[in-house]
Amino acid sequence: MLYNHYWRNVSGGDKMSTLKEKVVVIPIDIFETAESKEDLEDWLLSQNADFITKMREARRDDLRNSGKNWETIKKELCIK
Repeated sequence: MLYNHYWRNVSGGDKMSTLKEKVVVIPIDIFETAESKEDLEDWLLSQNADFITKMREARRDDLRNSGKNWETIKKELCIK
């Protein structure tokens, strides 16, 4: 699994608080050969099944000319 969630107790004087941390596991060979943060981001996205599914759907829509046009997307996202 890409994200490994775990709980860690941190002592803070008289009281204990619990923090939830997200850990991303990247194989050492990927980490050592990445030339930039963008390379690591690309690898992380390539491991995300939801992202891959959405990109494939977008590509199919594009090939069928059934996707949304850029002006519509900009309006939906409030981009100028």
